[in-house]
Amino acid sequence: MSKVYVFLADGFEEIEGLTVVDLLRRAGEEVETVSIMGRKMIEGSHKIKVEADALFEETDFTEGKMLVLPGGMPGTRHLGAYKPLTDMLCDWDTKGKQLAAICAAPSVFGDLGILNGKEAVCYPGFEERLTGATIGEGTVAVTDHVITSRGMGTAIDFAAALIARLQDEKKAEEIKASIIYRR
Repeated sequence: MSKVYVFLADGFEEIEGLTVVDLLRRAGEEVETVSIMGRKMIEGSHKIKVEADALFEETDFTEGKMLVLPGGMPGTRHLGAYKPLTDMLCDWDTKGKQLAAICAAPSVFGDLGILNGKEAVCYPGFEERLTGATIGEGTVAVTDHVITSRGMGTAIDFAAALIARLQDEKKAEEIKASIIYRR
């Protein structure tokens, strides 16, 4: 089975990372959290400690079908500065493989040129970092193989968009109904 990889770094926004993991697992997706910090224990931006499933340097990504970046600070800065990850993001983009980011993390895509010609959204104030993108107005933007979202308050919409992309809209609606999500 192909996996979805959610990347964790100290200072990641806990709701954005863990909501994605939770809802994708409810939908039956195999999700692996991956630390880029050289250790499995990660401290989120609100001092919540989370143990990642794996370390980046020990993970074989050949089974991957989607890479997901949660936002938060300084987590987003750590993700954008980690060359093995940014190299992989660029490679996946070139191959048209699924990429997703929420909150400040779409800025990593913008800095890498991944958003050129695409609609994208992000946390307010990071728009200038979405280089080459058309800034969207919604909570989630889906263009080609790239999905972006605005922030913690849009984490369920973001996770549902990932489910719809990986499976279908019916499954996304089923998962939203199962958690009593009403928008």
